Amino acid sequence: MSLQKLFSCHLILALSICLVVESANVYYRYRISRCIYSSSNISDMVYFDNSYFNKYLFIQFDSTLGRFVGFNEYGMKLAEILNSGPLVYEERDIVDWFCKGNAEIFDSSISDKSVKPKVKLSSVTRAGGGHPAVLMCSAYEFYPPHIKVSWLRDGKLMTSEVTSTMEMADGDWYYQIHSELEYTPKSGEEISCMVEHASFNKPMIYDWGKMRHSTGVIL
Repeated sequence: MSLQKLFSCHLILALSICLVVESANVYYRYRISRCIYSSSNISDMVYFDNSYFNKYLFIQFDSTLGRFVGFNEYGMKLAEILNSGPLVYEERDIVDWFCKGNAEIFDSSISDKSVKPKVKLSSVTRAGGGHPAVLMCSAYEFYPPHIKVSWLRDGKLMTSEVTSTMEMADGDWYYQIHSELEYTPKSGEEISCMVEHASFNKPMIYDWGKMRHSTGVIL
């Protein structure tokens, strides 16, 4: 599945915090509900309704199971009660009437607001490195944040000697990411960086051999 068809939406349906104060102790009970999907047609939409006490999950509704699941003695007893009552049916319906409907609105509101990344390929010198060559592929000022950066050797995907950062927010709605490749150059080979993003209608490939004598920035 190409990355331009990958989306993720975390919709906070409910957030309730109950505080119980006893002497110097403070106890937190809170609930977080999420709708999560990755395919553009929302076919894999799932819904989780989690309840926590002092950071520990004690009960969860999982739409893939269609029931509540307990994670401690109290949670298991509560799940048994809820699964035999009307609430479990209401939770099952949330995927259709709330999650999918809001996801469609969310996608339509951001699909035309994507910004193409600026991509730069550069050679990096690393002190004490065990490889004679280290290349860095950097993508800047892109939106939305979901992006995939891969390395190709003569058109074939490389999976070893690759390290990448997570998408990092610039603080202005744009993001950046950096990926490094450590390798031993061979005569006549072509090393490329492949970037997949929602702003592209196909994966974009940047060849190191064509860029090493340029300024490095491709729009």
